[in-house]
Amino acid sequence: KMALLLEWGDEAFYTYALISLFVFCPLTFLPLLVLRFHAPYGKHTRGGWGPLLPPSLAWFLMESPTVWLTLLLLPFGRHRSDPVALALLSFYLFHYIHRTLIYPLVIRKAPASSSSRGVPFAVAFAAFVFNLLNAYLQSRWITHFGNYTPGWLRTPKFAAGAAVFAIGMATNVWADRRLVALKREAGGGYKVPKGGLFELVSCPNYTGEIMEWLGWAIMTWSLAGLAFFLYTAANLVPRAAGHHQWYLQKFPEEYPRSRKR
Repeated sequence: KMALLLEWGDEAFYTYALISLFVFCPLTFLPLLVLRFHAPYGKHTRGGWGPLLPPSLAWFLMESPTVWLTLLLLPFGRHRSDPVALALLSFYLFHYIHRTLIYPLVIRKAPASSSSRGVPFAVAFAAFVFNLLNAYLQSRWITHFGNYTPGWLRTPKFAAGAAVFAIGMATNVWADRRLVALKREAGGGYKVPKGGLFELVSCPNYTGEIMEWLGWAIMTWSLAGLAFFLYTAANLVPRAAGHHQWYLQKFPEEYPRSRKR
């Protein structure tokens, strides 16, 4: 009876957490888009947000739950040894090991601009809390609540999702590194990005990340994956619009008007 009670409590908590993530989507999207509020880091850095963390440290700390919480929950999942579950989870971990461990080292080598000295602790803490919630939802679904057939990795859903995820991650990593390289060239300042998908959109790094989690939603075919994709778009689409406007104001003559947000 105690085991059944604990299982029911775990499932109920998971359901409430999942509903919360869906609710956060419009609550995030509308203020960012309508009020044009942009989190105060990077191009949109501004004062009045309290103490700052070095960007590399902030990214490491706020993204870290996606790795350690996922690995911590894995042994408690009923599918902890299932090859399909482990294969799916590897995509999620592959992205976040890069984001938590490799990306901070990449940006650490870039010179700091005079307008972007760090990430406010409040912003990093909010991202840390989100990643706790999301890591719980994604990993718990894959390793415990989900129920994938042994042949899932041979289905069109998995193949299509994995392809979209891979293209998205390649785009995201390439664009991020191109932006870091431009910052070095500008001595810590900003230049107009050129080449590749930068000729089409202002923020291919965001386009790539949205594609990644669309692929994840398809390959896992789960409400958790769908919620994560929707939240990613709710967060990054308005920020991409803000970046686009920033470029137009910063480089009024040089920035291509044909580029999309």
